[in-house]
Amino acid sequence: MQPEFTPKLFSLIKQGISKKTISTDIVAGIIVGIVALPLSIAFAIASGVSPEKGIITAIIAGILISAFGGSRVQIGGPTGAFIVIVYGIVQKFGVDGLTIATFMAGVIIIGMGVLKLGNLLKFIPYSLVVGFTSGIAIIIFSSQLNAFFGLGIEKVPADFINKWIVYFNNFSKINWYSFLIAIGTVLIILIFQKISKKIPGSIIAILIATISVVYFKLPVETIESNFGNISGSFSAPSLPNFNYETIKSLIQPAFAIAILGSIESLLSAVVSDSMIGGKHRSNIELIAQGFANIASSLFGGIPATGAIARTATNVKNGGRTPIAGIVHGFVLLAIMLLFAPYAKLIPLSCLAGILVIVAYHMSEWRQFISILKGHKMDIIILLTTFFLTVVFDLIIAIEIGIILSSFMFMKRMSESVHIQNITSENKLKEQLFEQEIHDLPKGVQLFEINGPLFFGAARQFQETLTSFNNDCKVVILRMRYIPMIDATGFQSLKEIIKTFNNSGILIILSGISPELRSGFRKNGIYDIIDRKYIVSNITMAVSRAKTYLNKEE
Repeated sequence: MQPEFTPKLFSLIKQGISKKTISTDIVAGIIVGIVALPLSIAFAIASGVSPEKGIITAIIAGILISAFGGSRVQIGGPTGAFIVIVYGIVQKFGVDGLTIATFMAGVIIIGMGVLKLGNLLKFIPYSLVVGFTSGIAIIIFSSQLNAFFGLGIEKVPADFINKWIVYFNNFSKINWYSFLIAIGTVLIILIFQKISKKIPGSIIAILIATISVVYFKLPVETIESNFGNISGSFSAPSLPNFNYETIKSLIQPAFAIAILGSIESLLSAVVSDSMIGGKHRSNIELIAQGFANIASSLFGGIPATGAIARTATNVKNGGRTPIAGIVHGFVLLAIMLLFAPYAKLIPLSCLAGILVIVAYHMSEWRQFISILKGHKMDIIILLTTFFLTVVFDLIIAIEIGIILSSFMFMKRMSESVHIQNITSENKLKEQLFEQEIHDLPKGVQLFEINGPLFFGAARQFQETLTSFNNDCKVVILRMRYIPMIDATGFQSLKEIIKTFNNSGILIILSGISPELRSGFRKNGIYDIIDRKYIVSNITMAVSRAKTYLNKEE
């Protein structure tokens, strides 16, 4: 098996893991499992599904991603990033549609890993990631206000603007008990972040809020009042019936889940690498993520990915191998089997307070402001993605954001391509670039091309070389600094050669690397130019030009 497709756990077992490391990882896994419980429930409820689906997802993804992934410390499970897209799928296609979309996303993610696309996902612009992450944070925050203030609105609109209109119209119905529980939750979490790194404030908040509601019989909404009992068992794996029409209607959401999950997972892995000084394996990480999503869907779970906050908690508590992530999954399983009947008593306003903190951390407002001070194209991508995510749809935001990023990349790459008429510059400035240019015969034009000759720069390349009006008999194209040529670039080169040939001008290609020669052969360059005029250095090119001119005379 290739190293990049070998799970990290397998490599570590082969190297040997000390007993001290194992014991530390077990403790870290227990802590992360406790931290993951309220988040899993909150993410599931916010996504429009029953609470146990979040726990099931955290168990399955936590075990599979750690056991077969490419990171030492990655913790997998449901995350806030999926709330918006999962909620939209459930509203439009139902829970069965979500199950099928999650299954399809898993297959897509596996395909991305097998095709070694893991490294390419790292090149998605940070402005795009911050744009939709900040947008998701705003949507999560706005989606929790009903429970946070205890407004009791039965049907909150999915549309962002209409949602706020309904809030303002119903704000007089605020339940002060719910509001105080939510505010108390936020304060407890913030305080415990400073008091202890090991004791999760969210668990303390849930315990205090739940005990208070039960003991004082406070009139607030709970998980039980909205969702009934929480199941403490797994159902048999199954997949809803589907056909071609179902797949066609769900392919777009499935790709959105796959792209979003892959990006967040690899971002989390990169962050954890910087914390422990390690190096993850992107492609096997994606494959593990894909299998985790497939398994999650079969057991009725929701989409899963690498969770940055839980991964950071794992590292800070001493986790250094995938054992911690596996333990975290089994801790959640034990909690589900033993304490599910009690979880139904948790007040929804407490979970809303937890998600408000999650939204704050997701907002990345410092990075948002920093990008606004940067390059114009980055600002356009950031604001466009943010606006589309909040006002319209996350799927549209990702699609448009990637398209804009591609155009930005093409523009910047095309700007990096420089074509210099060295002969002309020598005449105007009386400067010679290299000693061999002293011997350049009269009637020879020398062009230097720097940068990749791809479709974004091909038009500029063609127009520059065909627009000069100097009287010459030979044109030398110096191509030593061209790292690659794509199909469009080769087509432009062929048209330039034909144009010069029709005008009676000889063209000589200089500085041709073995890689470019291979491309010349495959793309038909050898069919329209004599091979003796394709040379490896400028000295040979000048020599060929002199020989040609002497024959012409």
